[in-house]
Amino acid sequence: MTVAPHFQFKNDTLHAEETSLEQLAKDFGTPLYVYSRHALKDAWESYRVAAQGRDVLVCYGMKANSNLAILNEFAQHGTGFDIVSGGELARVIAAKGDPKKVVFSGVGKQTWEIEAALDAQIKCFNVESEGELLRIAEIAARKNTIAPISLRVNPDVDAHTHPYISTGLKDNKFGIAIEDAPRVYQLASTLASLKIVGVDCHIGSQITDISPYLDALDKLLDLIDGLAASNIHLSHLDIGGGLGIRYTDETPATPTMLLTEVFRALDARNLSHLQLVLEPGRSMVGNAGVLLTRVEYLKQSESKNFAVVDAAMNDLIRPTLYDAWHDVEHVSPSSNTQPRARYDIVGPICESGDWLARDRDLNLEPGDLLAIMSAGAYAFTMASQYNTRPRAAEVLVDGHSVHLVRPREKLESLFESERILP
Repeated sequence: MTVAPHFQFKNDTLHAEETSLEQLAKDFGTPLYVYSRHALKDAWESYRVAAQGRDVLVCYGMKANSNLAILNEFAQHGTGFDIVSGGELARVIAAKGDPKKVVFSGVGKQTWEIEAALDAQIKCFNVESEGELLRIAEIAARKNTIAPISLRVNPDVDAHTHPYISTGLKDNKFGIAIEDAPRVYQLASTLASLKIVGVDCHIGSQITDISPYLDALDKLLDLIDGLAASNIHLSHLDIGGGLGIRYTDETPATPTMLLTEVFRALDARNLSHLQLVLEPGRSMVGNAGVLLTRVEYLKQSESKNFAVVDAAMNDLIRPTLYDAWHDVEHVSPSSNTQPRARYDIVGPICESGDWLARDRDLNLEPGDLLAIMSAGAYAFTMASQYNTRPRAAEVLVDGHSVHLVRPREKLESLFESERILP
């Protein structure tokens, strides 16, 4: 059983901090996303401690979970943000985050997004292609301003993670090949509307071993030394994010394990003056949330037992998209006294891919409340309204206090902006 520290059983009922998940389901309905405020703080604290008092800027990878309450919580701790769209920049501003601590990644930045980022005076653009570099330079010149840039380089390092979330191989769409980076930096140095401030590298997500980071870091430090020899000097090194979490039996590396080795490498190269930028996402929020769902029906076929629940792939797409594992826990003891049976946990969406867990040994009755664990990252942010299903509510628990941070969508809101032809 994988239960995050802030989700524990008390009197045989699973709680978020001091609050019963059974009571939350009664108060807010299901499906329901539940987050722990103290889990968010502890995750942030793990990076603060790992920084060892050095110049480290944590830019939360907000694509993992972009609820304004969570963004504001991190902003109050001094976090920056890693964004990948103009919409995410607008969320940072709405959550009272500091745009000067924002790094803008992503391969397809549009003109309006670049303009908005320049107007907000973000920390820097992580440039992912030569064409993007020229577009940023042209827009900055037109706006009579200077755009701070770093190049996102692709080091061709295998992060040993799922191929859909591996981003540092030469076959991936992300970044500029590291062998091309010196030439592109030289080009950037000739463009008066650009200011070179750093180098960026992000090799993937759900990485549990630090060795791929260190392989990429060696290549980055060689690049930095080569640039210095060409009189191009950087002020920061961004090693990306991607540290994994425990979903089942993983033993992921900690921020301290990673940064201790990174600092050692920087010191050995006399590069300790560089600010270190990190872009953690999943490791900040993944185990800070659960998805609550109720069993609607139990269904037996010749080869399978199905537990049909009210959550679905539109609420949590990771299992069918990545074949990802999420633990499933009974929130309260089942009234069923029969032996456990093996179930697939499936939703009501009209797709065979609509499943949340497979081959789980559970003792179930219709009406039972289940918690899909480790649902704080890439759950609501990847949710959809497929099959015209309103997206679930989100609540944030702080001890005994409960805050509704996003109400459940109403059916009418799903199509109120649509128009019937005359």
